[in-house]
Amino acid sequence: RVLAMLGDSITTDHISPAGNIAKDSPAARFLMERGVKPADFNSYGSRRGNDDVMVRGTLANIRLRNELAPGVEGGYTTMTAGGEKTAIFDASAQYLAAGTPLLIVAGKEYGSGSSRDWAAKGVALLGVKVVIAESYERIHRSNLVGMGVLPLELLNGATRQSLGLTGFETFSVEGVSDAIASGSKTVTVRAGALSFQAQVRIDTPREVEYYRSGGILPYVLRQLAK
Repeated sequence: RVLAMLGDSITTDHISPAGNIAKDSPAARFLMERGVKPADFNSYGSRRGNDDVMVRGTLANIRLRNELAPGVEGGYTTMTAGGEKTAIFDASAQYLAAGTPLLIVAGKEYGSGSSRDWAAKGVALLGVKVVIAESYERIHRSNLVGMGVLPLELLNGATRQSLGLTGFETFSVEGVSDAIASGSKTVTVRAGALSFQAQVRIDTPREVEYYRSGGILPYVLRQLAK
């Protein structure tokens, strides 16, 4: 299922946790449940070693516009068409509890701006397994692969609008293993009754090894185990 449907030029600052921790945010709720007073919340940067806090701040930028939650800015989404707006982290937790993997749909230049490691770490911890975009910033695309997230690129100028995607479809991606093994790099994406082709943006042999292992850390651990 789609966690967020985003436009063009979504930067790593939109994705990565940054700034002060808002008092009405999932991260604030997490801290208060553990006895931390609002005056002591501080910033995401000061708590970047705490993955529980950082994942709650991923995709929580106050200027983020998620097309699944029209009319509001910030880290919100809806799980059904016309449904109640909820924090992206809270929706992620519901999807994960149900065993539902997630994806992000985006426009051009996804992940642009300065490289931020938590922009890839955070979405992986939210349960995102696939990103489908029109194009990627080079380093962020590689970082996604390093976290075991599959970057797919739309073909022949296709966009989420031209394909008629609403973001409330159930998605499946078919032929990933064959696409990587054969070098064809083309997979079939099914979204409800829709079907379209996309290019696998795993661009180097080493990235193939990382992705097959589930990311860089599992890859390194397997090498050590050998």
